[in-house]
Amino acid sequence: MKPALREQILTILAAIPPGRVTTYGRIAAMTEGGTARLVARALRELPDDHGLPWFRVITASRRVADHPGAIEQRQRLVAEGVLFDARGRVAPEALWP
Repeated sequence: MKPALREQILTILAAIPPGRVTTYGRIAAMTEGGTARLVARALRELPDDHGLPWFRVITASRRVADHPGAIEQRQRLVAEGVLFDARGRVAPEALWP
């Protein structure tokens, strides 16, 4: 991945406010040449001590993606007041931007 694209993705990630979420695809659309898969890759490659709100990124179907940190992700979102429906989807009003 090009360093400039990674920087764009991380800058957008840092801007997601508490209690809000966005999708891999929305972040990709805000970059120059990014894709949802590249956004996911950038998140997977974050160092352990990064401090960025990776947990505020969800799938286009408004669900937490299936990955090793999914339980922690959902717990963090709930702690920030993000609501989930009975089918595990984030409430539409939590979407940013």
